[in-house]
Amino acid sequence: MSQDASTSVLAGVDGWMNRLGPKLRALRKERELTLEAVADRAGLTKGFLSLVERGQTTISVPNLLKVCEILSVSVGSLFDYPDSAVVRGGGGAPVEMGGSGIREYLLTPETERNLQVMRSVLRPGGGTGGAYILESETIFVFVLRGCLRLTVDGQESVLKTGDCYTFSAKAVHSWDNPGQDESEVLWSIAPPIPRNSGPYRP
Repeated sequence: MSQDASTSVLAGVDGWMNRLGPKLRALRKERELTLEAVADRAGLTKGFLSLVERGQTTISVPNLLKVCEILSVSVGSLFDYPDSAVVRGGGGAPVEMGGSGIREYLLTPETERNLQVMRSVLRPGGGTGGAYILESETIFVFVLRGCLRLTVDGQESVLKTGDCYTFSAKAVHSWDNPGQDESEVLWSIAPPIPRNSGPYRP
């Protein structure tokens, strides 16, 4: 049985899991599924999933995608979007995509059909908690500050400030901040992650 490597409350401190957990709980109840049923199918424990739903622990990106698949939703259905095409002051709409020690913001409006841009701020050691793939075509990442360790199809690259990387969204990938300082990266995903269909997973 797999379990998230991290059960920290880092994201809960920032309020990230406080947003994600209730959304997952509401979706589960709408589908009349028990905690035990979802946890068993996702390879998680009932107690762990309960903590996630209550915003008391984080869930890795791959495990979040598993839960979304069981609930028959895309992870994109969990997103909030900016109210305007103009996003000022490094803001954006908070995004819940799993992982630990990560704050993410969606910068493109819901009406944008060709491109999705996100900004991620990672604490030292923060990351996805495992490898995954996305229902899209191309991912471009640019490191604004700090460093990012990105593993794509088993090939590891450490990107530093000013570095960028382009790869297939369907390549198995994971990422984290291996440094001692906070890092900030910009992601461009084309086309945007769907809001109404199930996610891919490796």
